[in-house]
Amino acid sequence: MINIEALFKISYGLYIVCSGDKTKGNGYVSNTVFQVTAKPARFATCCNKNNYTSELINKYGCFSVSVLHKESSSEIFARFGYKSGKDFDKMESMQLKYGETGVPIVMNETIAFLEFKVVQTIDLGTHLMYIGDLVQSVIIDETKEPITYLYYREVKKGVAPPNAPTYIDKSKHETKVVESTQAKYKCNACGYIYDESEEGVKFSDLLDDWVCPLCGAEKEDFMEV
Repeated sequence: MINIEALFKISYGLYIVCSGDKTKGNGYVSNTVFQVTAKPARFATCCNKNNYTSELINKYGCFSVSVLHKESSSEIFARFGYKSGKDFDKMESMQLKYGETGVPIVMNETIAFLEFKVVQTIDLGTHLMYIGDLVQSVIIDETKEPITYLYYREVKKGVAPPNAPTYIDKSKHETKVVESTQAKYKCNACGYIYDESEEGVKFSDLLDDWVCPLCGAEKEDFMEV
């Protein structure tokens, strides 16, 4: 027996993990950044093999971690969590700093950042785990609290994107018993609800380039509720 709610009792933070250099960079929202040793100070993070950022980490051998705060905007999660860097420049218009390794560091919504040089890569099947030596760590704002995945789920009503290590396909655990001619769809990034009965247009009839009116997440980032 697997109770998926038990999985949500494991504590996570939420971060933006980036790699690349001044000419090319990308990042993604991660809730798997954790310290593995103290001497030397080493951290690990996991990245889906399909993520564009994994290509950059493999190429450049370094990554940065931006620690987000509780009041971080829905737009930051939509940009880095629900859009692909393969067809969208996530770094455009962002406040960036470049670390000692040359890696880009996102400063938007950031209260601290860390920079790492990869020393080991472990193949986990769908994901790669990168273990890195800490190069530098800086506090930007001591007045704000870091956001946790629990807070993101319960207060901001967000869920993990499909490529996240913690993503759970509830359709495999739940059976839909109620069918309706008018449905509601929820934005996985910001929690916005598209109600067909109020909008007068079926969600499936919306144009493919339609985006969430609140955070700009794409149509494919909505789920029926």
